[in-house]
Amino acid sequence: MSGRHKHLVASLIAAFSALVTLTAIAAIMGVRINTSYSLPLGLYVKANDPTANLIEFCPTEPYATESASRNYRTRSVICADGAAPLLKPIIAQPGDAVTVTSNGIEVNGRLLPNTRPVPFDAAGRPLHSWPKGEYLVADGTLWVASTYNAGSYDSRYMGPIQITQIRGRLRPLWLLPG
Repeated sequence: MSGRHKHLVASLIAAFSALVTLTAIAAIMGVRINTSYSLPLGLYVKANDPTANLIEFCPTEPYATESASRNYRTRSVICADGAAPLLKPIIAQPGDAVTVTSNGIEVNGRLLPNTRPVPFDAAGRPLHSWPKGEYLVADGTLWVASTYNAGSYDSRYMGPIQITQIRGRLRPLWLLPG
């Protein structure tokens, strides 16, 4: 191997090592990189504010397996199933009235944009929406959904989530212009 190639290999190894180190430091500091389309692309940071409207959570079964096997979530060591947590906005809290319709999710009588359940995901695989009906959000649960992207995998398919599933609350740190 020529000296030039050795230098190139050494530079690539150094760049990769720096990237891994920065990613680890960011994760320890509570920075999350969002590459899904449920929220604007960018960096989010864990917030100590218990009223922060964005959360990261690990879905329960059967939604954990479905979302991981369909690559809705990237591989990770954070959730017990070996996939990354979902990042979603909270749309309804205990005491709120949620109505699931074919047009989308209504919260306290207001239809939220981009929450219409779709019968198939982007790869053509069937999706099963949460049963249509009226629900009162129970203590210890939340409903989460993206009003940012109509293709989000959220409470329109998995229904309410348990507050105990929440790993942290988030706030935007730096977002790509959209």
